[in-house]
Amino acid sequence: MTTTSSPPTQATAYAPPAPGIRDRKWSFEAAIRGRGALLGIAALWAAARAAMLWMLVNDFFASNIVRVEVTETYHDWYDILVTWTVPQNDIMWQYPPAAAAVFLSPDLLPFLTYFEAFVALTVLCDGLILLGLVRAARRDDGSMAGAVLWLVSLPLLMATPFARYDVQVTLLAVGSLLCLRHRPRLGGVIAGIGGMVKVWPLLTLLGTPRGRSTRDAVTAAALSCVALLAVFAALFRDSLSFLGHQGDRGVQIESLGGSVLMAARLADVWPGWIRFQYGAYEYVGPYVPDIARASLALTLIGFLLLLLWRVRANRWSHATPCDAALCALMMFTVTSRVISPQYMIWLLGLAAVCLSSRHTTQRPIAWLLAVATALTSLIFPVWYGPDILGNTALGTLLLCARNGTLLYATVWSGLRLWRATVAPEPALRAAVV
Repeated sequence: MTTTSSPPTQATAYAPPAPGIRDRKWSFEAAIRGRGALLGIAALWAAARAAMLWMLVNDFFASNIVRVEVTETYHDWYDILVTWTVPQNDIMWQYPPAAAAVFLSPDLLPFLTYFEAFVALTVLCDGLILLGLVRAARRDDGSMAGAVLWLVSLPLLMATPFARYDVQVTLLAVGSLLCLRHRPRLGGVIAGIGGMVKVWPLLTLLGTPRGRSTRDAVTAAALSCVALLAVFAALFRDSLSFLGHQGDRGVQIESLGGSVLMAARLADVWPGWIRFQYGAYEYVGPYVPDIARASLALTLIGFLLLLLWRVRANRWSHATPCDAALCALMMFTVTSRVISPQYMIWLLGLAAVCLSSRHTTQRPIAWLLAVATALTSLIFPVWYGPDILGNTALGTLLLCARNGTLLYATVWSGLRLWRATVAPEPALRAAVV
């Protein structure tokens, strides 16, 4: 007999809150679901995003460095993509073939410049994420906390989200998780599309309950991946060239390994230096290849731990797929050789989906990610040039604090997920009896 084919009763997974606390929480939830509150959320979203747009176009804290990604890099790729080939000679092209659709999408708004159209579509995707989170909050076990987290945390990154294509990718991952609960095939299709745009949205399938829903979602994702791969391989030449470029990446200064090297460099015990290569500032010098290999080894260990969790998990709630996806993404992000500022957009999106369910195990993790996001903005763009690249004591402290917060949150996330979903054998036997 198995307990994994259907969600458990709430008593088996979580202790119910005291009646007084529960009543206060439900009263608050009811209040912020009202029409007036929803109008307030819409107004706050519009005001916050207007401020982010103002930062983007007015050189707020060197936002000219931020928008150059769209005005030059993306636009240059667009000029190549319209000739039905990918920019395989550009080492900064490190994306699956369906990413071409995102960089070509400004053609949907031909009356705007490329920059204006790209930013407008990014803002639209941001709004769709918020709308999806608000709709999820209206479920019986839903919570508005997810919408609130996305609403208030994304502006902490200032202008960066609207000058990267990561909001579009996050929309696909959020959409997949929100659909998996009742329409696993649709969720799988969206995850497959996301995987062909930036790979990591496939992690949304990790926590689907065993049985038919997992088979449907994984099959749909595989079919959509194969179909998109075939279509883009037929339309674009050299569509798989990104694989070689990604493998050549070194240790970016903002990564976990990079913060170790930065601290060693500040203490004058490591003689390496910084070089701009593969579209990022990376460390060069002794022990860098060793740290890169260690990062890959940690990623492999994280993957094996996730597989072990998948095998051992025997209790699912409606929030488990979201919780598992966030935990997995954090593992791969923290152990990566690269942690770019826009990666926080991914983490905030999945954390918001977790908070849209009252059954989530990741509540404290989500708010820790908000803290890490605020630290990320101080790292880039606020003090990037003088302190991060300059390897000052302040820059080293900020980077180590941000990466330390992410590392702590990742370990805590895994522990909370494990404790909520992997029942001890005696308890499991008692539940079966």
